[in-house]
Amino acid sequence: MDDFAELVEQHQTMVFRTLARLTGDREGLEDLAQEVFLRLFRALPHFRKQAQVSTFLYRIMVNLVNDEFRRRQKARLASPIEDQERTLAHSAPGPLELLERSRMEQAVDDALLRLDSYDRAILTLHYQEDRSYDEIAAILGVPLGTVKTQLFRARERLKGMMKEWTRPCQIGQ
Repeated sequence: MDDFAELVEQHQTMVFRTLARLTGDREGLEDLAQEVFLRLFRALPHFRKQAQVSTFLYRIMVNLVNDEFRRRQKARLASPIEDQERTLAHSAPGPLELLERSRMEQAVDDALLRLDSYDRAILTLHYQEDRSYDEIAAILGVPLGTVKTQLFRARERLKGMMKEWTRPCQIGQ
């Protein structure tokens, strides 16, 4: 149990940060993180130590977030007004000198959330979590070549979405 407590302490910051990036939501992070560590605890007896624990945790998080998005999608179908209110509550402006940066970060976050969960996961792992191609391949359970191809395609889809975001700003200037 002491070893597990050390694992939690060692990885909790990374787990919270990654979950926040993958979900785009600060609400419920404690519950999701608790579920990640619960799944890790249950799986540790079967962990063969062929990969790092962090790689194993990333895989658990990606699977958990995919499960969560499926659950949220079902809930959204039942109550679309509630979802609109939640979206509005998240748009808090930053200080004036950081406004443009804040807008760009928000646009990227919004674009990431519009991508499918696989694209979002691969971009988050590579760019925000600084995971190597090899680590991403291990986390997602796909060949290295697939990671490179899918990362390129996800990046292109994100670029396309960001072009849509920048167009209105250029017209208004």
